[in-house]
Amino acid sequence: MGELVTVIDVVRDLDSFDSEAIICAKQPWAEDSQAMVIIDPQARRIPAEAESVGMTYFLEVFIARDFLIGWRANLDTEPTLQQKCARLIEYAITDV
Repeated sequence: MGELVTVIDVVRDLDSFDSEAIICAKQPWAEDSQAMVIIDPQARRIPAEAESVGMTYFLEVFIARDFLIGWRANLDTEPTLQQKCARLIEYAITDV
């Protein structure tokens, strides 16, 4: 089972995860929501280990990385960790 952390921990360490990993988190999503990163490139649904602790799909690592890179490219200054986390949560909520 993936290690239980928080969403902001995942955002902070995003570059250390496998690109194909899936981020799962407990809703409502916030900085301090419990999260885990599941490394299972074959997964096409929420892994049972995440569901068993009440988590839902958040984003795939490569999508989160790509989104933050694109977002930062349009800013004049480097965003704080909290700003990155808030923007990624907003994206995950509104991405349909």
